[in-house]
Amino acid sequence: MVSTPDAADVSQAGRKAGRGARDAAHSTPVRVAARVGIAANGVLHLLIGWLAVQIALGSGGQADQNGALGAIAAEPAGRVLLWVLVVGFAAVVLWRTVSAVWGFHYVGDSTKRTVKRVVAGGQAVVYAVLAVTAATTAVSGRASSGGGGRATAGLLGLPGGQVLTALVGLSVLVGGGVMAWNGYRKQFTEDQDLGGADSRLRRINARTGQAGYIAKGIAIGVLGILLGVAALTFDPQRANGLDSALKTLREQPYGVFLLVAVGIGIACYGVFCFLDARYHRVD
Repeated sequence: MVSTPDAADVSQAGRKAGRGARDAAHSTPVRVAARVGIAANGVLHLLIGWLAVQIALGSGGQADQNGALGAIAAEPAGRVLLWVLVVGFAAVVLWRTVSAVWGFHYVGDSTKRTVKRVVAGGQAVVYAVLAVTAATTAVSGRASSGGGGRATAGLLGLPGGQVLTALVGLSVLVGGGVMAWNGYRKQFTEDQDLGGADSRLRRINARTGQAGYIAKGIAIGVLGILLGVAALTFDPQRANGLDSALKTLREQPYGVFLLVAVGIGIACYGVFCFLDARYHRVD
């Protein structure tokens, strides 16, 4: 007769698995790799900022993560660097996933802790996409394009796709606004341990974080608007990711100056990531 595990056995196995995941995410190798991943995100944003300024000045190119990864792949030893980024991004996925379930015990308010855990879960998804994209680019030697348009087309093709796309666009618009507002209020410092930073580094951290969060919030907000336009016109190419959002900014009155400012802001976010890689709480 085959025995079946009872509820106590299942619960104990679940607790052991949970402890194993926490121990893995809090191990020194994963902590170091997570910081590498945060710094890698800084490299990407420096490149995106540079590509955005180039587009503002009339050059072609793709000002998003794919464009930045493609620029890395085109350099000597670029594929090796891409695999380093993949390892770092994967470590961030593990760390943020565990944080989404068990993290942020240093936050006293339970509601704020829940929000941070939800955000951490979203970050795990974002870094997972970055890891897959970087790995794909490393294998093929070039970045893909048009992914945002394909994703929007897939969403529009679902039953009630126009409504779903409009709701996603609204959520993205709100998310961009929240990011800009949180950047203005410097809320990103809540997740940092700046005890070992001198006053000069604290100022640089605050200013680059503010500029970066606000610039990214603007770009994300424009993407949300483009998703809404795509829903109304049933045209997925209206919302082809961050690249479309930045190029849309350029088409506005004084758009060249606006896009240069946003590009510089995104580059500031890249600088902030290097500081965040050092001072972000990874416990």
